[in-house]
Amino acid sequence: MGETNQAAGPGLPSSPSPPPPPPSPRSSCRLAPTVGKGTPRPARDITGHLTFPLLSVTLLVSFGSSMLYGYNLAVVNSPAVYIKAFYNATWSRRYGHGLAPGPLTLLYSLTVSIFALGGLVGSLLVGVLVERYGRNGALSRSALLVLLAGSFMGFSRELESPEMVIIGRSITGLHSGICLGVVPLYLGEIAPKNLRGFLGLMPSIFICLGVFFAQVLGLPELLGKDRFWPLFLSVVVVPTSLQLLLLHCFPESPRYLLIERNDICGATKALRRFLGTPDVQDVIEEMKEEQQLLSSVEMVSVWQLLRDRSVRWQTLSVAVVNAGMQLSGIDAIWFYTNTIFENARIPVSQIPYTTVGTGAVEIVAGLIGCFTIEKLGRRPLIITGFCAMGICSAGITVSLLLQTTVPWMRYVSVACMVGIIAGFCMGPAGVPFLMTAELFTQSHRPAAYIVGGFLSWLCNFIVGFVFPFLQMSAGAFCYLVFCGICLLVALYVYFVIPETKNKTFVEISHIFATRRSFLSVPHHLVGIMMKLDGYGALESSSLEGSGFSLP
Repeated sequence: MGETNQAAGPGLPSSPSPPPPPPSPRSSCRLAPTVGKGTPRPARDITGHLTFPLLSVTLLVSFGSSMLYGYNLAVVNSPAVYIKAFYNATWSRRYGHGLAPGPLTLLYSLTVSIFALGGLVGSLLVGVLVERYGRNGALSRSALLVLLAGSFMGFSRELESPEMVIIGRSITGLHSGICLGVVPLYLGEIAPKNLRGFLGLMPSIFICLGVFFAQVLGLPELLGKDRFWPLFLSVVVVPTSLQLLLLHCFPESPRYLLIERNDICGATKALRRFLGTPDVQDVIEEMKEEQQLLSSVEMVSVWQLLRDRSVRWQTLSVAVVNAGMQLSGIDAIWFYTNTIFENARIPVSQIPYTTVGTGAVEIVAGLIGCFTIEKLGRRPLIITGFCAMGICSAGITVSLLLQTTVPWMRYVSVACMVGIIAGFCMGPAGVPFLMTAELFTQSHRPAAYIVGGFLSWLCNFIVGFVFPFLQMSAGAFCYLVFCGICLLVALYVYFVIPETKNKTFVEISHIFATRRSFLSVPHHLVGIMMKLDGYGALESSSLEGSGFSLP
């Protein structure tokens, strides 16, 4: 996620990245002497420690942006009954009769799933926003969307307008779609190499925290009452306002400043602030070299990516893991937790507290995944996670079928639901985002992110919209659909996707090439990939001594 070049839009022809702009007055920052032109620089292991500014900005953008995604996933769960009653009462006042169960379910499903449609649109805007406003600037400007959405949802009941709830949900989705792309990009560019994995997974922890906070605030003792549901939906303005007030205190991404704006002085000041050291010459030189190298790399469009046979299996892998992440059933669990517990015959008075318990499990599982991914690798976490989700989905079906004759089976349903959430948060929640970056070289990665993000949000919408009707028609057997999808994704990852931990982009492409003879890596990319070992580029290891050679 450390790259700044953006792919051409879907279906547009590719064009070479523009050469670096001519030096500007801002680029005359005085640095120590550098290696002469034409002199090869030795590989450098650029690392750093966790400084207070680095930790602060990570927590701030995760709290003010990423957490809202998790909150908005779960916030419509506990007030579902009150929102439906509001829709029905408003319809009755307007037209003299209430809504039938079918149209009411359809309207509420639209309210839930419109969030994903907004996210889909937002994911397509990331490239334009970060190029025009920068990473920090894009986050600050997108925060205004949440303030607008909070106003729509907060005043919807006073104005007797269900449309305002739906519009507000779509705007929050637009914000989340933008932030899910910008936040990892920003953190990946400001983090030193040795901290990129840890800081890169921090937003995933805050997504789980957002779900947990929505479950806690939805308790009857807090905002889980009829008169409070508009406030419950609009609470998102609080963390966003805090981010809006404080984010300007932190500098822009130094890679964006130097590579795209040619502002060497600004990049130097940002690096010194984030790294906590005045000696940033090696980092500046590393980014200068990358600026020159990337000026000759041709970026591909989405259409070209889909037609490129040399990366066909990588593209298919990104599509499978991103679509599988949403079609695994986790969104159905988050959107309709209370309904699922009601069908499992959990006493209504215990459902809010059972839901909060599942939120605590999410946080613990997310922390486990965050601190073990660099030790265990990507494949074990994602395969184990999908297998656990598939088995638990089948367990829910069995327990729901037997609970009429075996009363304690309802507790098995709860245990299986907890298993689905834990399996998801340990692996499938964050690994697909890392895999999207690691399976592609620089020229293909931006287009791959567009494909992965588009499929993720599209499947999120499908699950949120279709699940209530699937549940009504198939009953307990609807969870077998999720079971099959999870197991198929796990099998695909096991047989097709290699382990990417501590491997260079060229090595990963070579693994695909040896498995599928038509996959190959252009020789001219070798030098480029060896250069991307420092600050602001994804972690890679030296090709020397690895036994790796191109065909």
